[in-house]
Amino acid sequence: MSGNGNAAATAVSAAPVTSTLWASGRAVQQLAPGCHPQSLLEENSPKMRVIRVGTRKSQLARIQTDSVVATLKALYPGLQFEIIAMSTTGDKILDTALSKIGEKSLFTKELEHALEKNEVDLVVHSLKDLPTVLPPGFTIGAICKRENPHDAVVFHPKFVGKTLETLPEKSVVGTSSLRRAAQLQRKFSHLEFRSIRGNLNTRLRKLDEQQEFSAIILATAGLQRMGWHNRVGQILRPEECMYAVGQEGGCSVPVAVHTAMKDGQLYLTGGVWSLDGSDSIQDTMQATIHVPAQHEDGPEDDPQLVGITARNIPRGPQLAAQNLGISLANLLLSKGAKNILDVARQLNDAH
Repeated sequence: MSGNGNAAATAVSAAPVTSTLWASGRAVQQLAPGCHPQSLLEENSPKMRVIRVGTRKSQLARIQTDSVVATLKALYPGLQFEIIAMSTTGDKILDTALSKIGEKSLFTKELEHALEKNEVDLVVHSLKDLPTVLPPGFTIGAICKRENPHDAVVFHPKFVGKTLETLPEKSVVGTSSLRRAAQLQRKFSHLEFRSIRGNLNTRLRKLDEQQEFSAIILATAGLQRMGWHNRVGQILRPEECMYAVGQEGGCSVPVAVHTAMKDGQLYLTGGVWSLDGSDSIQDTMQATIHVPAQHEDGPEDDPQLVGITARNIPRGPQLAAQNLGISLANLLLSKGAKNILDVARQLNDAH
């Protein structure tokens, strides 16, 4: 399975030592080194008739989880699945910008605790909600097929037909993401960007019923999953707003990437921005990604790499992709990325 530019993960685990199963914009997370969604289901299928699936309570989270469960039911018709929904720290604190809360794993911690205590067997996340480093013993077990990874603009009814470029001077655009705000402030300096919190339903209601925001920025994949295609007024191009790293790491740091595969070459563009967008560093690197039709990796090979358990992908391409990311990060650091991020962190903490 793979994920949406917002991918989903399932918590059997596709990250380091625990399992997370991710779907388009969703991931599945699980415990136990070397654990894989398939092994979890097959080994226990004679005894375990019910697989408990953890998720957040929001409508979008349930839609994503339902799609993962539907896929698993098709693969394992002899099993039953029970969805256990819960609220997370990020769901409960709605009057503070995400970047100000100062808590890691805002939308995953409670689910991970439930997984650790064996209250659920796997959990489904949006990949961008996962921390860049998973807790010890967790891994991403599956990532669903990627959907559109780009961000979208939803306009107030009176501005339908506009674009960010054509919005009036000083129009206010809502986003909970420092990553989005920093990039867009640089590109559209005539606009003002303010924090807006809540699930998709709440943010759309704030946009439509109040006069504070002229537009808000949301993930295209989330809008499509909710069936709100008609609310997408503009899809942002990579040169306007790149997405979160691997759709992991969330939106509380002004760091973003864009990837493309062409003729066996993986192109990775990365950048960091100051909070007001006035300063930025960007660069692009590439690596050859060769996936043979039949690879030579044997059954004893360690299937875990950078938090993801992948049994059917040869290690060579995984290492090439990982090394490309490390090389680009080091290049950006050598050009002064750390200084920009340090200042951004200080300014964010001070406000």
